[in-house]
Amino acid sequence: MGIVLNGGTIVTAADMYQADVRIEGERIVAIGYEIKQPGDQAIDVDGCFLFPGGIDPHTHFDLPMGTFSTADDFFTGSKAAVLGGTTTILDFATQFKGETLKAALGNWHAKAEGKCYVDYGFHMAITDWNEQIAREITDLVQVEGVPSFKLYMAYKNILQVDDGALLQALRHAGESGALVCVHCENGDVIYDLVHEAVAQGKTSPKYHPLTRPPEAEEEATARVIALAQIAKAPLYIVHLTCKGALQAVTKAKLKGIEVYAETCPQYLLLDDSYYNLEGFNSAKYVISPPLRPIDHQQELWSGLQTGILDIVATDHCAFNYQGQKELGVNDFSKIPNGAPGVETRMGLLYTYGVMTGKLSIHEFVALTSTNAAKLFGLFPRKGTIAPGSDADLVVWDPRISSVITVDSLHQNVDYTPFEGFKQTGQATQVFLRGKQVVQNGRLIEEKPMGNYLPRKPFLKRKVEENV
Repeated sequence: MGIVLNGGTIVTAADMYQADVRIEGERIVAIGYEIKQPGDQAIDVDGCFLFPGGIDPHTHFDLPMGTFSTADDFFTGSKAAVLGGTTTILDFATQFKGETLKAALGNWHAKAEGKCYVDYGFHMAITDWNEQIAREITDLVQVEGVPSFKLYMAYKNILQVDDGALLQALRHAGESGALVCVHCENGDVIYDLVHEAVAQGKTSPKYHPLTRPPEAEEEATARVIALAQIAKAPLYIVHLTCKGALQAVTKAKLKGIEVYAETCPQYLLLDDSYYNLEGFNSAKYVISPPLRPIDHQQELWSGLQTGILDIVATDHCAFNYQGQKELGVNDFSKIPNGAPGVETRMGLLYTYGVMTGKLSIHEFVALTSTNAAKLFGLFPRKGTIAPGSDADLVVWDPRISSVITVDSLHQNVDYTPFEGFKQTGQATQVFLRGKQVVQNGRLIEEKPMGNYLPRKPFLKRKVEENV
């Protein structure tokens, strides 16, 4: 017995057409008309779009931060994700000083197993580089299904690695069929600027963006692109925020360097004026890289339109305002960096991208699902609507209007950076591998049924010329 979705308009990164979709078991088995079989359940989705389930390749659930962890663990974070139309997340399994990569991966498997409402995979975040770690990379790619690794150029003395480690990691990853993801900010410069500001008594949240200027991101982006070129390895830039970094990526792509980049809704829709709010409220917007002046936004939208930016992710790294962000009330450098966003990503990009004409509906699907599936070893199982693909489907009703408020969301966080934003459309029904988990905008599957996704190795797109 199967399920047939009748009357919807299917939208993929390439096509849009009206047809019925038949699901059997976990997969899509047919697309067309009059495909209902005896015993099938028919669901009317007339007037709605059918999108492939969203893929958010940048979340931080249950991430330890000193004496506490992020407000959302895999249970609450994934619940919020699926209610917003995201059916797959890629979280960062973080290796801390002295750990092997395998041990760190085991820690994250324990955090997620049996607790995730969406399918999930892991990037491996490397913070401690040595020869043993280098040897582990191939095993993670080939045995564990983890073909992507993250390194930080920021957070000196905590997460930051030096250029030598970056170059070696790029080389090893490139040879092993992996893609290296990099947080691009000049950590040494930021470290000095922050300490200088605090020493001068400049301790309020408004100094956060002033001590992490766009130039620090632009420089780091250009530098890691040069290292990737030397290593002859592909590169993925996470959460790109500013004109200069975008120009560095544009220049690299025009030269044929294999570099990919993501941005996030917060950088498309919020600006640095949020650091001038009354009292300590600006702490809610202390993220890294920080929000930029508003003139950077149009450049980022243009980057999405031209394909320079490949993905819109969230960097969902949620800390409560009360009790967590407040730890930095007397020193902005002690405010935990991060904000929630996994539940609002699809709605915001549809409302402020598609509905304003900044993005086509095909670009919306590519940016929220298809491109991530292709870059991170999940396509065509995920990221499209086609026979044989997983039946991860979002029934999106464009006739519904709402206003985003913290009380309307399901994340385990006491604020949303998008409070008061209007939204057009809603994920009224969501299917995960053929099982309906959201109905009429409500979660109907009490037990988390998300599976771990071992992913395929990364395939280089560029063919090196023989010299």
